[in-house]
Amino acid sequence: MKKWFTIDEIDADTHIISEYRHWEETHCYLLEGQKYCLLIDTGLGISDISQEVRKLTDKPVIAVATHIHWDHIGGHKYYPDFYAHEAELNWLNGEFPLTIDTIRDMVIDRCDLPENYDVNTYEFFQGTPTRILHDGDTIDLGGRVITALHTPGHSPGHLCFWEPQRSYLFTGDLVYKDTLFAYYPSTDPQAYLASLEVIAALPVKRVFPAHHSLDIQPEILNRMRDAFRQLRVEGKLHHGSGTFDYGDWAVWL
Repeated sequence: MKKWFTIDEIDADTHIISEYRHWEETHCYLLEGQKYCLLIDTGLGISDISQEVRKLTDKPVIAVATHIHWDHIGGHKYYPDFYAHEAELNWLNGEFPLTIDTIRDMVIDRCDLPENYDVNTYEFFQGTPTRILHDGDTIDLGGRVITALHTPGHSPGHLCFWEPQRSYLFTGDLVYKDTLFAYYPSTDPQAYLASLEVIAALPVKRVFPAHHSLDIQPEILNRMRDAFRQLRVEGKLHHGSGTFDYGDWAVWL
């Protein structure tokens, strides 16, 4: 039986839980502290991520999402203790701008589904967070403190998670190698640049994206920021201006 999740170790108390059988190749991250674990994103929800997490830790788990899109909160149903940014609370309460049929179509698109999986049972997670996050809030796991950075652009309440002690940056959908999406009505290309300015200024040693290649270096933060700056200079940093290819990444505006 083929496994849905692939587990990789970053260090002894940090793991990557990936969904390579779906074209989006979503990565979730389990950060273990002395008292708690933080699960950054929970994937599509096609398979039970909590079973994988229990193999890695027996500590209480707090779930957070880089943003409230289906491919990042699908496993939140297993974690009643979850945090979310204030700007996307309405998406957790029936106001997401896409229909469930549209979401289900994207869930099964280019996906090696588990045997006998019925996409008609797929639901978009809804719920009330136990904590509402704001820019600069910290999450203390016990000997390990993670800072939430509000980085809108891909979505209104998008968060990156910064661990200054290790210089780890978990970038969600703001930064990854492939085509960045900034064309939806709920995206904001100008805010995207402002967010890239924030994270490019950090002393990052390792970048951990939510999708695709894990072979990604901190220098890409500066390249993306500079490309967005140039698009602004050229008057192209707006919806409808097209797709711009920079080799190992692109952006669709």
